Parts: sequence; C-alpha cells; structure tokens
Amino acid sequence: MTDSPAFRAPLDPAEQPILDSILTLRDKLSLLKQDRSTYVKSQDVISLYNALLSQVSSLNALRENKRTEQNRVDTVLDDCFQLISLFFLTIGRNNEAPAVYSAVSTVKRLLDHLREAGFYSPADLDGIEGHVVKWEGSVERHPDDSEHMITLVKARIAVCKQTLAELRDGLSRLDPQMLATYQKLVSILRSLSACNTRSRYPEQEVKEFEAQLLDIQAGLHETRDPHEGQTAEEVYADRLAAIRLTEGGAREGDVVVKSLLARCLLWCEIVQEKKGKIDDRFEEVHTKLLKIRNNLEQMNLTHAWSLRETDLYSFQRQLDRIDESRVEGNFLDAQNRPADLHAQRTLLYLLRKSYAFIYQYIVSSEPVSEALLPIYNQLLTLKRCLVEVKNNGGVDSPRELYPYSMKLNSIDNMKKDGAFRIGSEIPEGQGSCISLLAECFDMAYELRMEAEDKEEETEEQAQTNGGVEV
Repeated sequence: MTDSPAFRAPLDPAEQPILDSILTLRDKLSLLKQDRSTYVKSQDVISLYNALLSQVSSLNALRENKRTEQNRVDTVLDDCFQLISLFFLTIGRNNEAPAVYSAVSTVKRLLDHLREAGFYSPADLDGIEGHVVKWEGSVERHPDDSEHMITLVKARIAVCKQTLAELRDGLSRLDPQMLATYQKLVSILRSLSACNTRSRYPEQEVKEFEAQLLDIQAGLHETRDPHEGQTAEEVYADRLAAIRLTEGGAREGDVVVKSLLARCLLWCEIVQEKKGKIDDRFEEVHTKLLKIRNNLEQMNLTHAWSLRETDLYSFQRQLDRIDESRVEGNFLDAQNRPADLHAQRTLLYLLRKSYAFIYQYIVSSEPVSEALLPIYNQLLTLKRCLVEVKNNGGVDSPRELYPYSMKLNSIDNMKKDGAFRIGSEIPEGQGSCISLLAECFDMAYELRMEAEDKEEETEEQAQTNGGVEV
C-alpha cells in the first residue's frame, strides 16, 4: 500500500468493524488499479463506490454526537474516496461529484502552496477559478449523487473559493503597467527556482535572469537590498515574514512589485551561492521529490495515450505524506530542526510543481471511458491532420483524401447499433466519440467538395484554352 499519513487507532471500538471493511475496500480498489490486463469496467467501480457509501452511512450513525472525530478511519476513507474519484475519471464519468473530489482536493493544496509561496499571477487564479466554477456546476447538476459526497465536495469547493478571493485581494491594487512588471517577476522567480532544481546548475542562464532583474530594478529606480552582517537567506526570510501578499489586506501596487523584485534579487543571490546543492539533512526528501516531479513531467509526453488516471494516486499519496509531515509549514530533519530557507523554498517548489502536474492531468482528462480512449485518440489525431490539411490550402484531388476516408469508415464500422461497444458493454463517452467522428466526416466532406470544385475549374480552364488555340 502507498504511503498515507499515520493516525491513531479508533477510540470507539464500535468503529473497528467499519475500519476493517474500508481497509478491505481500499485493498480491492488498489488491486483494481494495478490490473492492466483489461480496461476498468463501470460496474466494478460503482459496486465498490456503493459499498463505501454504505460504510460511511454506518460511520455517520455512530458519530451522530461527535461529528468532529478524526482518526484512522477518516484517513483510510480519504484514501478510498481519492481512488474512487480517480476511477470515475478513468471510466469517463468526469462530471459527477465523486470525480470532482480528487480535483478539488488537489486544487486546495495548490492554493495553500501559492499563498505560502507568497507570489502568483492572475492567470494562475483565473485558470483554477474557471475549473472550480465548472466543478461546482457539475455537482449542482447531479443532485442524485450521494448526499455525503456532495456535502464533502461542496465544503471543499467553498474553501477553495474563499482562498481564491483572498489571493485576488492581494493583487487588487496593481494597475495594468505594474501588473505587467509583476507578472514578469513571477515568471523570473519561477524560472530561477526551476534552475535551482536542475541536475546540472545552469550558471549562464541564472546570470541572464539576474540581468533582467537589474533592468527592471533600474526601470523602477530601486536599489538592491543591502545586507551587511546578514546573509541573503536571512534578509529573504525577514522580508517573507514581514510582507505577505494576502495578509493585512490589499497593499499598494508599487509596494507589491518592489517587494517581489527584492525577493527575486535575493533569491537569485542565494541560488548562485548554493548552485543547486541542498542541505545534506534534507537530501533524502529532496531526492524523493525530484523523482516524483521528474516522473510526473515525463508522463506529460504520453498521458493522452497511456495514462490511466488512477496512476496518479500513488504520487498523490506520497506528496500528501511529505506535505503533512511539515510542522507549521517547516520541513524538519531527523532531530526536528527546521530547514534553512534555501532548502525550505526548494522543497516547497518541488512539492508545488508536482501537485501542479497532477492538477494538469486531472483537468485535461477527457470524459471518455478508458475502453474508448484508443478510438477517441485516433479521432483526435485524424481531426488534427484534417485541420492541418485545410489550413495549408486543402488538397488538389479527392483521391488525396482516401487514407482519411478509409480510416474514418473503419472507425465508423466499429459501431454496433449506433454505439461503440466493448463486448456487451456500452462504455461512457459515446457522445464525445460520435460527435468527434461526425466532425471529422464533415471536414473530410468539405475538403472533398473543394477539391472537386478545383478539378472542375481546372478542366473548364483547359477546355477554354484549347478552344482559343484552335
């Protein structure tokens, strides 16, 4: 079983049978996740989901007078709900409350990390807010889902919306000119953090970012933070403690920009001093986070064709374990001593970047069952090819469209009684596949008509020229 935060055993012996049952359910979900011999079937997921809801009902009845109880039962329940949520994405039921659970949980952590980092762009908030609003609408449109699940998801959405409002307030006084400078600084600071985690320290690239920062500093008529008697890390920590984007209400735009510029210059100095080397006390967790980040990044190249959403679970749980091991936001060593600022910010960057990859994969998940994904991906590829042909002026002869027509007809012939069936089942995502197939047929038809018109014009022109020559 993957790592999960450790919690004390249930205080109430009456909860032990429930714990035993949900542990069994978690094992079944894990086995289903690991089985790559066949696609995930909807009825298997729904059966396990209903069994889990039955245990939740029993737990709610026991805790009628102690709703705030938190113990190992809740931890294992969250494991199960995370897996169920990813399974709902895998079977293409993206718009139901169970599918939203994992997405909202990931977004909550991302927003907490953005607030902790103390810098972010409006584009970050716009993208997240758009998805949160969409998920909220999905939950509202499916009132038949479990009351427990709907309540849980709505509560997390409410927390996300509140955090988004607080983060937006921190940028509310930036005028357009200041906003452009601020966004540039956010981009540079993130790029410096990325350089800081490279396998080989990119010295020249860091110097180029420093030159950009000095140009911005000259444009703002600012001077570099003097820190005689203090290290750059100590000054950075002082600034971070004294100035938070979202604490104490909105600040004036020039204060926000100048504060971030000072942090960028200090961080650049720290990165140049450390050259990618982290404190030995935190090398183990650093290596673990680097491996997770790199694995998630590599999945970006193949996720459309090979990613099963449940593959994200083990990464989620490892990241949760690391995130929840912090004390008041600090990474601690074996002797419970906090990390220095460089290690702290480096580890937080890797943690946030890894969650960002998981968020990206979840929101890009298509509402199509794993069983239909090969067909759906082939149609997406055909559509891209046809769009490219159209953008490059079409074809000169209908014969050039034969390969596309043959492939489309081949896919169309896979339907039985108007649906793509896998054995006797009709997997989720029929509408998406059939709509995409129809769109490809329409594009191929339009290209064929244009090609035939071209041929007719060419023949008429040849006849006209022939008549003149006679």
